[in-house]
Amino acid sequence: MALSRVCWARAALWGSAVTPGSFVTRRLQLGRSVLAWGAPRYLFPRQLLIQHFWTPKQQIDFLDIYHALRKQSHLEIISYLERVIPLISDAGLQWHLSEMCTKIQRGIHPAIHDILALRKCFCSHPLGMNQLQALHMKALSRAMLLTTYLPPPLLRHRLKTHTTVIHHLDRALAKLGVAQLTAQEVKSACYLRGLNSTHIAEDRCRTWLGEWLQISCTLKEAELSLLLHNVVLLSINYLGTRR
Repeated sequence: MALSRVCWARAALWGSAVTPGSFVTRRLQLGRSVLAWGAPRYLFPRQLLIQHFWTPKQQIDFLDIYHALRKQSHLEIISYLERVIPLISDAGLQWHLSEMCTKIQRGIHPAIHDILALRKCFCSHPLGMNQLQALHMKALSRAMLLTTYLPPPLLRHRLKTHTTVIHHLDRALAKLGVAQLTAQEVKSACYLRGLNSTHIAEDRCRTWLGEWLQISCTLKEAELSLLLHNVVLLSINYLGTRR
C-alpha cells in the first residue's frame, strides 16, 4: 500500500501521463523561449526549475499562474458544448446538457447526478472522444495544460492517453481511499484534475476529490470524454473558484 501511494503521489504531482520524454521536451522548448525573448522578470524559477526547488510561496504563485492559463479555456469549452446541443439526437439529453451549461454560467456547482445524466452524450457523436472537433480539442488541451501545437490526430491521442491514465489512477485511488492520503497528496490530486486547490481548505478538497472519484469510477472506457470535460464541469464553480 505504501508503495502504491508513493507511485500515485509521484504521478499526481508531475501530471500523471507526462512521460520523461515530454517533460524534457517541454523544458527544452521553454529554454529556447527564454533565449529567444530574453529572461523576463520572475520567469526563470517557474519555467526552468522543477517543482522540488520552488519555495513555498513560489509553489502557490506558480500554481496560480498555471491554473489561470487553463482557466482561460473554461468558458470556451462550455460554449462548444452549447453549440453541439442541436446535434444530439436524444431530446432528453439535449435538455440535460442545456440545463448543465445554464447552471454553470450562473455560477452553480453541478451535482454528481447531473453530470452522470450526460454519460450517453459523451460516448458518441458529437461529443465522443473520437468525434471532438479540432478547436474543441485545443481548448481541452489548454485546460489540461497540454500543448495545442499538434495536428488533430495527435491532439486526440494525447487527450485520450492523459484521460485514460487519470481514470486508472482514480480506480487505484478509490481502492486506497481518500482518507489514507496526506493533505499534500489530496491537494496535488485535486490540482491534477482541474481544481485550483492552493487556496481551498483540506476538508473541502477531500470532498471535491470524493465527488470526482464517484463520477470517474462510474464511467466506462467509452465514456471517458465526459471525464475529460469533468476537468471543467466539476471545478469551474466549486466554492466560487471562478473569479
